[in-house]
Amino acid sequence: MHFIQSIYYLFFPKTCVFCDVHLAQNEEILCATCRHKLPTTDFINSPNNSVEKSFEGRTSIVAGTALLYFAKKGISQKLIHDLKYRNRQDIGIFFGKWMGKQIKDSSRFATIDGLVLVPLHPKKMKSRGYNQLTTFGVQLSKELGIPIFQNVLQKKEAKKSQTKKDRLSRFEKISDSFQLDNSNAIVGKHILLLDDVITTGATLEACANELLKVAGTSVSIATMVVADNL
Repeated sequence: MHFIQSIYYLFFPKTCVFCDVHLAQNEEILCATCRHKLPTTDFINSPNNSVEKSFEGRTSIVAGTALLYFAKKGISQKLIHDLKYRNRQDIGIFFGKWMGKQIKDSSRFATIDGLVLVPLHPKKMKSRGYNQLTTFGVQLSKELGIPIFQNVLQKKEAKKSQTKKDRLSRFEKISDSFQLDNSNAIVGKHILLLDDVITTGATLEACANELLKVAGTSVSIATMVVADNL
């Protein structure tokens, strides 16, 4: 098998998502040099980090974390762009494995019962063909041995991109965009709410507020990337 893999990689070499150099057989997604340059946060071990602070007075979360800071034209932006718009689902697996390892090593997330993914509107799902969070969530579920609670949140209507709006404007537009469904599945559960990027936090705030309407439910938040000015 090792010989066959060696022949395969000889003719179909894997390349680094960011710098395009050929990857070694034991490397995935990024070469060692680019991995070393990743703008990591270490929020997993940092209570009261900027993710958690950003939700103070807005919604109640148990803990929050993100793997990387957003860097314009940098590695983190490239990873998210390729996952979201080029259907590089292997990047979602990469992030899921990484987040899983961090969470398993952290006592701050020890009571998580299951995962909920921020949903796409069905029209956007149909046009794009996939939710960029799916493989991230599936891999994280495998790593942690906990379920994904499906269809608990529904996106009510597709809206134009909110990325250029300020926090208040975004929340006013998006606060009523999600609704609960199948809420009995999460009664009394500690939910880890997943998204790809946290910029103003308006989407996650709206989702968390819906989940917290369910009796006994608590919410933590995990994203792949976070804006460095959150």
